[in-house]
Amino acid sequence: MNTMGTENSNSGNFPRRPASSPPTFVAASQSTTPFLSSGPVIGPEASAFRSTTPIAFQTSRPFLPSAPVVGPEASGTRPTQTGRYNDPSMPPPQSSHAPPGVGSFQRFRSPQFQSTGQLAPPHISAPGQPVFPPPIRHPAGHVPSPPVSLPLRPQIPSVPMGSPPQSINQLPSGMNIPPSSLDSSFSAPRPTLQTLQTSCTGFPGNPPSAVIQPPPVQSAHFVTHQGGFGPVPPTTSASFPSRQGGYVPPPPVAAPLGVYSREHIRHQGSGPPMGAVQGLAEDFSSLSVASVPGSIDPGLDSKALPRPLDGDVEPESFADTYPLNCDSRYVRFTTCTMPNSQSLVSRWHLPLGAVVCPLAEASDGEEVPVVNFTPSGIIRCRICRTYVNPYVTFTDGGRKWRCNICAWLNDVLGDYFAHLDASGKRVDLNERPELTKGSVEFIAPVEYMHRRPMPPLYFFLIDVSISAVKSGMLESSLVQPQMMVVSDLDDLFVPLPDDLLVNLSESRIVVDAFLDSLSSMFQDNVNVESAFGPALKAAHMVMRQLGGKLLIFQNTLPSLGVGRLRLRGDDLRVYGTDKEHALRRAEDPFYKQMAADCTKYQISVNIYVFSDKYTDIASLGTLAKYTGGQVCYYPSFHSAIHKEKLRHELARDLTRETAWEAIMRIRCGKGLRVTSYHGNFMLHSTDIIALPAVDCDKAFAMQFTLEETLLTTQTVYFQVGLLFTSSSGERRIRVHTAAIPVVADLGEMYRQADTGAVVSLLCRLAIEKTLSYKLEEARNSIQQRIIKALKEYRNLYAVQHRLVGRMIYPESLKFLPLYGLALCKSIPLRGGYPDAQLDERCAAGHTMMTLPVKNLLQLLYPNLVRIDEFLVKAYSKTNEFKVSRLPLTAESLDSRGLYIYNDGFRFVIWFGRMLSPDIAMNLLGQDFATDLSKVILCERDGEMSRKLMAILEKIRVADPSYYQLCHLVRQGEQPREGFFLLANLVEDQAGGMNGYLDWILQIHRQVQQNR
Repeated sequence: MNTMGTENSNSGNFPRRPASSPPTFVAASQSTTPFLSSGPVIGPEASAFRSTTPIAFQTSRPFLPSAPVVGPEASGTRPTQTGRYNDPSMPPPQSSHAPPGVGSFQRFRSPQFQSTGQLAPPHISAPGQPVFPPPIRHPAGHVPSPPVSLPLRPQIPSVPMGSPPQSINQLPSGMNIPPSSLDSSFSAPRPTLQTLQTSCTGFPGNPPSAVIQPPPVQSAHFVTHQGGFGPVPPTTSASFPSRQGGYVPPPPVAAPLGVYSREHIRHQGSGPPMGAVQGLAEDFSSLSVASVPGSIDPGLDSKALPRPLDGDVEPESFADTYPLNCDSRYVRFTTCTMPNSQSLVSRWHLPLGAVVCPLAEASDGEEVPVVNFTPSGIIRCRICRTYVNPYVTFTDGGRKWRCNICAWLNDVLGDYFAHLDASGKRVDLNERPELTKGSVEFIAPVEYMHRRPMPPLYFFLIDVSISAVKSGMLESSLVQPQMMVVSDLDDLFVPLPDDLLVNLSESRIVVDAFLDSLSSMFQDNVNVESAFGPALKAAHMVMRQLGGKLLIFQNTLPSLGVGRLRLRGDDLRVYGTDKEHALRRAEDPFYKQMAADCTKYQISVNIYVFSDKYTDIASLGTLAKYTGGQVCYYPSFHSAIHKEKLRHELARDLTRETAWEAIMRIRCGKGLRVTSYHGNFMLHSTDIIALPAVDCDKAFAMQFTLEETLLTTQTVYFQVGLLFTSSSGERRIRVHTAAIPVVADLGEMYRQADTGAVVSLLCRLAIEKTLSYKLEEARNSIQQRIIKALKEYRNLYAVQHRLVGRMIYPESLKFLPLYGLALCKSIPLRGGYPDAQLDERCAAGHTMMTLPVKNLLQLLYPNLVRIDEFLVKAYSKTNEFKVSRLPLTAESLDSRGLYIYNDGFRFVIWFGRMLSPDIAMNLLGQDFATDLSKVILCERDGEMSRKLMAILEKIRVADPSYYQLCHLVRQGEQPREGFFLLANLVEDQAGGMNGYLDWILQIHRQVQQNR
């Protein structure tokens, strides 16, 4: 296929990136063991704080020889750190803080520097009694000299398990800070570099001669918050600004000549400088897993587990740091930072990529601006073809601009020239949306058109077999321009393709008459066979001149002519073997070949399947997978129940914003490239995906990798370009631009992780894995990536690394284990044959491969709310309906309540066994006494019924992508209750899968292994 426009002007059918030899850089050493305290203690082992009598130590020691104190009884002391000199010949400075008879430095022999984890306490006092450390004795008259080059082993400070300081970089007043300027004469004695102190409770610093006292009980801040920290009092003095957004390192502290500054003090085995630790300290969270080692009781309260009850939460600091980026509804990164080296990528065990929804619906007033560059044409980089965006820079008085992707200096065309003001910005900046907005649409000139824009074409291919007639599928109000009857299945012939297509506005009366007679035309049909393959080829012959969207309505398994399929999947012995994955792949290569032909002629295929019998969606879905389409599945379709859902989703398909004849390309900054794409499309070349049609409900995922060993830039840029034809026949280019910082800190990557994007990529990778492996292996791949990520993050913390009873995780990924469990329990991945029918499993997989992040997260962890209390409340209005979401567990269900379960695709209304009869009668009338599977919820006379229907309509309007059909369930009514609700409560144990609590314990045990 020839690519339209100049989007691939410098590439052939399969272009390759020009080979370039990456420059060689010296990689800086990475240090990864910051000494930070854990988060709030959650669980039964959070014992009360017990204070002891303050005891003045006779001798000051930089490091206490006792083992680290863990738990709320920790004494809040932090050892001081000996200053280091890079000039061993320089004599030590005099210190005013040294105790009498002791020099400015204590000399320690090498064997004495051992990890506290290897030292046994020399004396064990009775509970509640003070511990006296043994004094340090030196020979008489001996004054120790500073160590010349003494490698210090990591010393584990005694820290309490409380809230860490909000800003480690801030220094209290009255502290001994080295001067910012140096006096070359050194007339005054140089001060000793002391350990930085903060005024936060639990982290005080103490001078060598100070009396160490435990903090009083009333000053300890042990405020428990789910998945996070409680408030911490601010520091007394902000000598240096804290890191805004976590991306700008703090300025180094000045130090005397020969003394390393605070940012450069590094001991062997110690953590990174304090400035690099701040991000980890602010978002570090933990769960207490076991109160007693070896106990059967995990000591973990299930109510304390983190849950996404507030819905999808995106990183906030990212948008604040880069306000010119496109909105996150268009592009979301798995982490809002980019690693600067391959070694850092290898330690990031989660997918490194992004989720792109190029045509996502914008809120009112946030529409994407349209820019017309005529007559000069669209401004693009001459080398990499990047579109002009807010991150390009103008130089030379406005006559040149530098590309932010490849750094090439381009000339500014005459009619686009504008002078620069005193700050270096264009004087017409506010009049240029392409320079102030991260998302913009350019009107494409003629050179971007492979052919003149075609009008939108919708072609309907309808199954009229006897099963389709009996199900009522033909009674829907379809918009059908033409019907074609084929008699010869082997030699298809379309004499006049143009005459088979009509303009709807000109032939509306004829089309309406045909639709009215459609159901009666085939009411006497007794044919059970389906010639789907020949009909598909005929539709392709009609549409190939214009392209468009082919909507297929299929009810039975194709059984005649080319593309016939056989019944498979009924042999239970195949499941659990190496042949299992073949059931989820297309059986006949005819369908993939037809998908390639449709893409070549700009035909997108959407499939609507109506059947409770096997239809082989694994094969039929291939047509949608490679043409940018979708699969809609209506099992056990009955017109009386499902017609409203079909009407809404078909109307959505015909009226939503759609881009026709589209191609999409993602451009990355220097040193990066896209390695793989995931979604419904046809890969046209190495970096261009072909989309005959794409709409606002489709999302695509991709993974990145580093082409170079080391990235030297501070920021990398990404640009998504979508060249398409609008429904109005105008050729346009939608451009989304985003920037993210480059970091050398693994903890920063985890801190800026986006759980929604990570889960979206894990979902697509796992579903693709089911096409080649067993379901169990796909589920294990999800769990193992979570375990590796948590283990790597745990290794960043030396003290907590030895706390067996504590599970450590970054605040940004606190919901990842739960979403991972929900993903393993989803229909495409759950259990085996008994847990989901083959067609249902394949249809769900096709749907989840295209969902945007928000829709996917709601499907994995749906909303569960109680509404009976709101319905009986007098004078309550629908717009005041605000109730808290409940955990997805059976413990949340009260037999006296009425609940709504919403996963974005259906409503399940659960009636408790002891629900008030007045509520049931107001909502269902006399139908409440009958089988609820035969009851259709509708609005009745009464305030409660109107409130309920208004609530459901409000939810549907908020997300019109799919229509949530109501399913009524009564408590104890099996198997209906188990199928619609109980099996989908992901926190409970079901179908041989662990519950949330057991899942957490299993992950924690594996994280602890080989640590």
